[in-house]
Amino acid sequence: MDRADDDARKIRRNRTGPRCPIERRDDGTWQVRGYPTARAVLRSTDTVQAGLGIETVEKLPARIRRPVLYRDGPEHREHRRQTARYFTSRRVDEHYRELTERVTHKHLDILRTEGEARLEDLTFGVAIDVACGVIGLTRSRPGIQRRLERFFPEEFGRPGLTSPHGIYWLLRQNTDWLRIYLADVRPAVRAHRERPADNLISHLIAEGCSNPEILGECLTYAAAGMVTTREFICVAAWHLFTDAALRERYSTGSETERLAVIHELLRLEPAVARLSRRTTGALDVPGADGPVTVPMRRARRHLRGRGQHRPGGRGRRPDGGPPRPKAAQRPGGTRPPCPSETDRTAAPVPTSR
Repeated sequence: MDRADDDARKIRRNRTGPRCPIERRDDGTWQVRGYPTARAVLRSTDTVQAGLGIETVEKLPARIRRPVLYRDGPEHREHRRQTARYFTSRRVDEHYRELTERVTHKHLDILRTEGEARLEDLTFGVAIDVACGVIGLTRSRPGIQRRLERFFPEEFGRPGLTSPHGIYWLLRQNTDWLRIYLADVRPAVRAHRERPADNLISHLIAEGCSNPEILGECLTYAAAGMVTTREFICVAAWHLFTDAALRERYSTGSETERLAVIHELLRLEPAVARLSRRTTGALDVPGADGPVTVPMRRARRHLRGRGQHRPGGRGRRPDGGPPRPKAAQRPGGTRPPCPSETDRTAAPVPTSR
């Protein structure tokens, strides 16, 4: 990251001075920064999912197949291979462009009629309608936006049975799952069992997935295709509304030029900027002065991107700092040497919006 990138961002971060591209923290976790190192970790067969609510998924009965986001290794790659055809550039252009344009115009007409609207509500409506068409959630009862807003709150509590707070979140989470299942997923599954369509739910039915498994997949794609889409559209609009030159370039440019603007904004402001992995074996990753060995531990390995945390996400500190680790582990492995002062890059530390 350079200063020009930092100055161009809308989501501000505190600079903390030079940092190593890979370092072992005091709690035993390892923090990785930079594209080559993060790519090595994500492509490794010696790491597994350690974030995004994996603790809840691990409590599911063994007979229930995990959603794709929580599957690792060959099983994960095979699932991605089978569903990739729904998300290719050609598929998007041939099957989803008309849907996206129709949905966008519908919500813009609402804006023109009412004269004003909350941007986060407007963009969430667009993201929900498009993603539902792609997934196959086409028989939902009214109120899907409200149900999803409640399912993906700004702040998550920790469910449990030892405190009123824990009991509240336990009941709330189970109630939210049930509401989405009864109002959105079950009607769609019934319709697609009777008349299969070329969408994700029909594909999952053909694979023999049960209704709870389809529910898990639908919520995974809802998070990926609805929540993050809303956040990105909002931050892209923030850039365009406050930069007349950029807005002019985007408005008058060709489709290729507009996509270039969108891709650059996505690079600067990724919706998900921190990933957690757990190593299942010793892992060699490229460091500033050669390979660095990360040992097998049950600690999380954090991959820090160049964007921001989702505000109010799970584990977020009130002061806007990075999430606290769930459990401290004993340090292990080889502590990597920091590069020279001229080679160091400043690691972004997210701040509250």
